This record gives sequence, C-alpha cells and structure tokens, in this order.
Amino acid sequence: MTHSESASFSQVVPRLVLVVASTSLLIGSLACGARSASDMSASEKKAIADSLKRLVVSTYDLSKPDPVKRLMSLYPDSGRVISASGGVITTTRPQLEQGIKAFWTYVGQNMRNPKWEWTSMTVDVLAPNAAVMTSTYRVPHLTPTGMNHVIGGAWTAVFQKRSGRWVIIQEHLSDVQSNLNLQMGQMNMTPQGGQGGH
Repeated sequence: MTHSESASFSQVVPRLVLVVASTSLLIGSLACGARSASDMSASEKKAIADSLKRLVVSTYDLSKPDPVKRLMSLYPDSGRVISASGGVITTTRPQLEQGIKAFWTYVGQNMRNPKWEWTSMTVDVLAPNAAVMTSTYRVPHLTPTGMNHVIGGAWTAVFQKRSGRWVIIQEHLSDVQSNLNLQMGQMNMTPQGGQGGH
C-alpha cells in the first residue's frame, strides 16, 4: 500500500464508522419512539385513562357556559375529523361544528335543568399518544312544558395526543331513540295486564 493509498484509507474508515454509528442511533431512536401499550406500565395507562375521563366529564358539564365552544374544544383545530352519527358521516371540523350547533339549537336549548350523566366509561390506552373511549350516557331534563324527559346513547371516540393536547380524531355516536332493538327490548319488558309501573 502506497503512502497516498494509506492516507485515503485512514480518511475513509472513520467516515464509514461515523455513518454506521449514526444509522444505528437513528434506528434505535425510531424504535424507542414507537412505543405501544405493551411497553407501558399499568400506572402510565391509568394516568392517561383518568385524565381523559376528567377531560370528557368536565367538557360535558352542562352547567358551564357556551356548550358548543366547549364541545368543539375536544377536536383538532384543523385537518380531518371523522364523526358518524344518525347514519351520517362528516369529515371536517366545520361540518362537525354545524351538526353540534344544530343539536344545541333544536334540542339542547329546549332542555330545562339538564344534567349529563355518564352511566359507563371505558378507556383503552393504545400507546402513549393514542387511546379509545367507549361510554354510555343519559341526560335527564324537563321539556319546555315541564314534563320529565331523558335522552341517552353510546359514544366511542378515538383520541390522539397532538402538541401536548388530547383531541378526538374519530367518533361514533348512537342514541337510544334510534336503536330499534333496544326499543323492542323495552317493549317486551313492559308489564302485562296493567300490573306494575314506575
């Protein structure tokens, strides 16, 4: 090996070592970054689940002002938001906001003394930045004529943590009134012969 070849070899080897080391560090960092639920401790999962439950319960507190603005705070400020309800799917924040405004205008504002009650709430943490919640709820209230009335249903929401904030990226809502199977079940449980009652 000539002197020039030796000099070239001594320059190339450190560069190769640097490239290999950098690649290994990159692969390692990517592997560490893609954590899943199996990599998380029970306390980590519980902390995320509890924080999401508190967030949802606080947001749906109907005693607080400006309900539409509060409900919309659960969703990303921009980008795609998938929401399915009543056999209809919306894909953007403006469409979702329009639907929430319509609900509050035609239903929410006609409820007197409404109270949002969560009858069940289950959160599965999928990763440090992803979780899914399925819940059931009921909203007892008075109608404008003073009669007792209750609406309710089930809600599944997929949460993602973006820039330190949990937001809903997909959801599906089903209300009790539109569930024919449940209605039939309730009819079948009605006492016969006029016996029994509330």
